[in-house]
Amino acid sequence: MRLNRNLKINLIAAAALLFTYSVLTSCSNTRYLKPGQVLYTGAVVKVNPDSAKKVDDQKQLVKDLESKIRPAPNKSILGLKFKLFIYNLAGEPTKPKGFRHWLRTKVGEPPVLLSDVKLKYNTDVLKSYLISKGYLQATVTADTIVKNKKGKAIYTANTDIRYKINRVTFPPDTGNLTTAIQQTSSKSLVKTGNFYDLETFKNERLRIDNELKERGYFYFNPDFIIMQVDSTIGKNMTNVNVRIKNTSPAEALKPYRINDINIFPNYNLRRDSILRKLTPATYKDFNIYDNRNTFKPKVFDRLVFFSKGETYNRKDHNQSLNRMVNLGTFQDVRMEFIPHNGFKDDILDLNIYLTPLKKNSLTFSVTGTNKSNNFIGSEIKLTQTTRNLFRGAEQLDVSVSGGFETQYSGHTSGINSYSLTGNGKLTFPRFIIPFFKFESTTAFIPKTLISLTYQLLKRDSLYTLNSFKAEYGYNWKENQFKEHNLNPFVINLVKPNKGDSAKIEKLEQENPGLKQSLQKQFILGSTYNFTYTNQALTNRQNNIYFFGGIETSGNLLGLFNVKNSEGERTLFGQPLTQFVRIETDLRDYYKINRKVTWVNRLNLGYGYAYGNSTSMPFIRQFFAGGSSDVRAFRARSLGPGTYQIPDDVTYADQSGDVKALFNSELRFKLVSIFEGAAFVDAGNIWLRKADERPGSGFKLKNALSEMAVGTGLGLRVDAKIFVIRLDGAFPLRKPYLPAGNRWVLNQIDFGSKNWRKDNLILNIGIGYPF
Repeated sequence: MRLNRNLKINLIAAAALLFTYSVLTSCSNTRYLKPGQVLYTGAVVKVNPDSAKKVDDQKQLVKDLESKIRPAPNKSILGLKFKLFIYNLAGEPTKPKGFRHWLRTKVGEPPVLLSDVKLKYNTDVLKSYLISKGYLQATVTADTIVKNKKGKAIYTANTDIRYKINRVTFPPDTGNLTTAIQQTSSKSLVKTGNFYDLETFKNERLRIDNELKERGYFYFNPDFIIMQVDSTIGKNMTNVNVRIKNTSPAEALKPYRINDINIFPNYNLRRDSILRKLTPATYKDFNIYDNRNTFKPKVFDRLVFFSKGETYNRKDHNQSLNRMVNLGTFQDVRMEFIPHNGFKDDILDLNIYLTPLKKNSLTFSVTGTNKSNNFIGSEIKLTQTTRNLFRGAEQLDVSVSGGFETQYSGHTSGINSYSLTGNGKLTFPRFIIPFFKFESTTAFIPKTLISLTYQLLKRDSLYTLNSFKAEYGYNWKENQFKEHNLNPFVINLVKPNKGDSAKIEKLEQENPGLKQSLQKQFILGSTYNFTYTNQALTNRQNNIYFFGGIETSGNLLGLFNVKNSEGERTLFGQPLTQFVRIETDLRDYYKINRKVTWVNRLNLGYGYAYGNSTSMPFIRQFFAGGSSDVRAFRARSLGPGTYQIPDDVTYADQSGDVKALFNSELRFKLVSIFEGAAFVDAGNIWLRKADERPGSGFKLKNALSEMAVGTGLGLRVDAKIFVIRLDGAFPLRKPYLPAGNRWVLNQIDFGSKNWRKDNLILNIGIGYPF
């Protein structure tokens, strides 16, 4: 396939412009230097350049060494020192404020000079790092190369042979402490045959400390462990002797038990002396100092994992602390362990100080909204929060909100939408399961949630939707990565009121999906969602997000309900909507370096209607196109299948029962709060069974050939508290064209006004697309 002539010219012109700009900025950056100054362009590390033998994973070793060299050269993008260019362009400001001062000091960056580089300091750092990795005979030398007012540093490292561990010995079994260490030696990170590694030695000390904390050694510290290394045994081997320092204090060498557990549930510093003089209420192993009876005593059964007489352990300590913090009821949580009788015995008293948040609070918010169907607008919300409603740390949130939205692009641009929503949500910090008692032992508080929602949605003069929703369900976390949401009871009643009948009739003929959305829906079912994410681990190069959900409606009741005269299963006179809906969303965030991240997403969905329902309800179907989907196509304009929306359609809102979507996006830092993105999107939706729209049905063997593909560039403004996103995209493949003609690369023509009008899509969004 050949690109057209105009595109070739555009690419050649862009390349020439980029080359010219590179030369000009490179020259201008050194032009501003004073006599004798040399611009530092970076460092090169050479490992064993005169030896034919390479060390293990030499590329990674070079990368690690280069990361430790200071200072870093001026930041560059595609080889262009953009921030330095801005610094020089702004010039010396005449005032300590103003645009020029801001441009020079905040956006720009002063030149990093070769004279700023301390070669001796860097060689010492690199040598120290090599020794820490087992290259005990390593040497590092440095030199500089200067040319045309630019200079770089060259560091040459000769590693010699890397030392290994010959033998590891632990303290002899002479008491409880050494016995505990001996019993966990099989878990040691320092193993015979491994390379000498100082970082591993540090982690081994932390491991031993953690094991001892689990066995009651409250006052023990990793610094009390010494790792003696003997490298004189020959053959580039070392012996490692783990022992306890002779200077370790006596209180660190014995385990402790918990004695009194004193809880101050309504604590503040001003009332400290009064609270301590109170006669505590005794509940199980707890002494509760609270004359106001702020909480029911059984609340602390779920918050405090310690019991009287129990040996101290870090797991119970952390779980108790995490639960009290994650409860969302206290503004301050503090746990204090105090020797019961000085250090004369092995007993600790535990004092827990809890300062509650205010019982009632009122919040007012104004938010911007941006939806997948290209509706953008604003919402005003007022929320009343009541905490500790029944003295069991419950929380009641009652909110009222009103919003306005307008569709800024797509076949239906210019349509306005108004909404009024009332919501009440009651959260219990425990599982409430009839006829069954369940206690969670994780650090995270399980929750039971009951919510009621009513929404009035008016879309211009077309129609009005009255929606009532009630949910009863549970939320819990296995750990910091895995979260579950189960709603065994979900009731959703949607009652539409049509507006202009002539306009509605025309729109329903154009779009069968709209006709479905204007039918009464009675959904009675269950939902389950599972989420896994390790994005909180910011030190990882690769992070994963996974969402999986299943929703059912009318399944259980459908087995027992008798059909009416029309053959429908009903409840309270309302026909039941019956379907099963499954959706998965898998995302991978790969950090190429500190400034560049490659993100990929795979989103699949399938809906199956049966029984009373011949098709999925419109509000539970899938959509394609728009600002967070296939961005080269207008919102909800794709599909189903190879169906193409006629140009004269007034209201385009295509939906389907099956969805497949793949996104790949390269995100990179630009300047200050600005970020860039380059992306490719592919996807489509289908109906499980074709309707009157030709090509709308799903067939697995045809799915790949019916995918839409688009690409584009994006700009993001990341102000930390919000992200504004601007994406420009155009199609590479149009599934509604005849087979064999769907790839449209040869039609790309940025110089054509008509092509831009029909193909160039601008998406405005709030937040990242995924």
